Amino acid sequence: MDASGLDLLRSSSASVIYRPDGWEHPNFLAKVLASASAWIVRNQTKVESPFIMPALKVVGRLGVGLDNLDLRTLFAHGVAVVSARGANATAVAEYVIACCLYHRRPLPSYHRDLVATGWHRDRAIGREVFGTTMGLIGMGDSSRRVAVKASALGMRVIGFDPYVSPHDVAWMELGVESMDLESLCRQADFVSVHIPKTPQTLGLIGEEALAWMKPEAYLIQTSRGGIVDEDALFSALQDGRLAGAALDVRAQEPPTDRRFEALPNVILTPHVAGLSQEAGVRTSVMVAEDVLRVLRGERARGLVSRPGER
Repeated sequence: MDASGLDLLRSSSASVIYRPDGWEHPNFLAKVLASASAWIVRNQTKVESPFIMPALKVVGRLGVGLDNLDLRTLFAHGVAVVSARGANATAVAEYVIACCLYHRRPLPSYHRDLVATGWHRDRAIGREVFGTTMGLIGMGDSSRRVAVKASALGMRVIGFDPYVSPHDVAWMELGVESMDLESLCRQADFVSVHIPKTPQTLGLIGEEALAWMKPEAYLIQTSRGGIVDEDALFSALQDGRLAGAALDVRAQEPPTDRRFEALPNVILTPHVAGLSQEAGVRTSVMVAEDVLRVLRGERARGLVSRPGER
């Protein structure tokens, strides 16, 4: 948690225990949560029984994904949940665009080649993203920002999200063309994944979806591990049925499966797409403010709704 958020918490009347590695120490968690009224976590901590204790009033999620929270149990115990929705969306969008640009013109590779072998212009001729098609799976906060940035670069933007109204601003004002998943995969030069991890989305990008994609297409995965079938993706990349991929999230984190490291057409990063310095400040402040609002009996701005609520 950024110092800005911690300072807000410490300036209140609350006693603050800050331990970033607490998720690795269940005995420690059980001890402090016995009397804690608020619990702020990132994505590694499993917020579930038996750690959800009677004193707990609010859980703050430093991020957007909620798959590490047992929402059913939290809501059953009357615990409020707040998240930092939108706080890191710009960071994720810039990461996605950076991957596209790097795939088309890998400048660090050009630099290394020049230093090692000399001035060979013919080996450093890349391609433009202008005129290519960006396919967005999921039309949430981050993908909408990708849409704006991709359009500014002269890319056509298409999207798939069956839960977004046909009259939503994404389609009506941002210029994103709505279509089904198969059509998106077949048409996109870049496919960027922006959906939550649910039983319905696990393995969504598997053998069938990857087979729909063009051999020159590039996959960017910044959502949650498990949505992309890693076995199917590895085979597609290894066999040349897909041009490349950027994987910021993995099915297991940290991964023990290191086979992707041997592939020259893959970029691997340690779940950092949304972790810019600026996003860290926004996320920490947003969650700290909301946690304090709940403790004061006020309504939080980033409150996660129970099913059926709005």
